[in-house]
Amino acid sequence: MGEDAQLVMRIQGGDLGAFEALYHKYKRPLYHTALAITGDDGAAEELLQDCFVRAHAAMDRVNGSNSLSPWLYRIIVNLSYNWVKRNQRWPLALDTFVDRLIAGPAASPEHAAEGSELRAVVRDAVASLNLKQRVVVILFYFQGFSLNEIAYVLDCPVGTVKSRLYRASQALRIQLLEDRRLAGELVYATS
Repeated sequence: MGEDAQLVMRIQGGDLGAFEALYHKYKRPLYHTALAITGDDGAAEELLQDCFVRAHAAMDRVNGSNSLSPWLYRIIVNLSYNWVKRNQRWPLALDTFVDRLIAGPAASPEHAAEGSELRAVVRDAVASLNLKQRVVVILFYFQGFSLNEIAYVLDCPVGTVKSRLYRASQALRIQLLEDRRLAGELVYATS
């Protein structure tokens, strides 16, 4: 029996410590997902709390034999979608996720400056995607979900996920190729 299944059984038995363990296991990646979608620290924190309130209320209906991760992501993504639609905002900061793309120690001040510039370019490119494409990119590339898991989280067919991911990749490629801040990098990389 997996860790999630054990936690579900304990939670369904009324063990609040098990729910706290579940919260601590998933709070960070769920928060970062909400932050990437909303671009607002306060909103991400609020949505995280709402996600766990809803999860706790529905815990008696959860099948503990499966991982809770896709189910929790479905809740946080839906809450984040609704927040963005209500507030008509687009994220301004995806630094947390971009840092994961450019992970590694900075060998020199020049390397740090290049990493900072690259983070800004990638952040801007991801932020320029429409909401549905941005969410698929975040779940696939930054959270490591499979296409089937993303389809479950977004409640859509796998083909739709593939299509959104393909279109997002094309849009990112165009955006990055057109960005003047990368002109020297791209010339160097193609020669």
